[in-house]
Amino acid sequence: MEPGEVRGYFPSMAVAFKEWALVCEALGSGQQSVILRKGGIAEGLGGFGFDHEEFYLFPTWFHGQVDKVRLPGAVLPEQNPDKVTVAHVASLEWAGRIDDKDALHRLADLHVLDASVIEERFVYDTGKGSLGGDGINVALVRVYRLEPAVTLPMERKFGGCRSWIEIPDMTGGTLVSVLSDEEHERRKELFARLLGVSF
Repeated sequence: MEPGEVRGYFPSMAVAFKEWALVCEALGSGQQSVILRKGGIAEGLGGFGFDHEEFYLFPTWFHGQVDKVRLPGAVLPEQNPDKVTVAHVASLEWAGRIDDKDALHRLADLHVLDASVIEERFVYDTGKGSLGGDGINVALVRVYRLEPAVTLPMERKFGGCRSWIEIPDMTGGTLVSVLSDEEHERRKELFARLLGVSF
């Protein structure tokens, strides 16, 4: 599939993954293919996990993110406190917890996070069971642009320190690949080689 070609829409999804707005942009522009997450304090006793095969990307506006990404001249998109635009869908290719910090740093070509973020998240301990301990949850994803993008009213239930939220069902529209098949396969091979994993 070439960039710009269409894949079928996911009509039954109603789950979204909260991620920094700049990371959502990097995923949606093809600059990033992995998600690195420790988990929020509201994830529950089971801790964080990439529990969904397909999910919308829900941008968040943590203002310090500009200084924590390797995007020269990055500017945080303007936020409308009353609305949020959902513009991308991610399809999970591989997910697991990585406790080798050197291996995590080797993934730098597949994401835009500053090395300091990896260091912070690697040792961050929320004190909630499996959320604690060294290591980061990593996912390789393929990203699709939602056409048209959907703007939702911001609701209180979308807040809080948690990664997964339910959003209204969104029907209609199409998904457009942000990477060609060839480039996505190249990144899969690089990811597998860097982490020593298989698909």
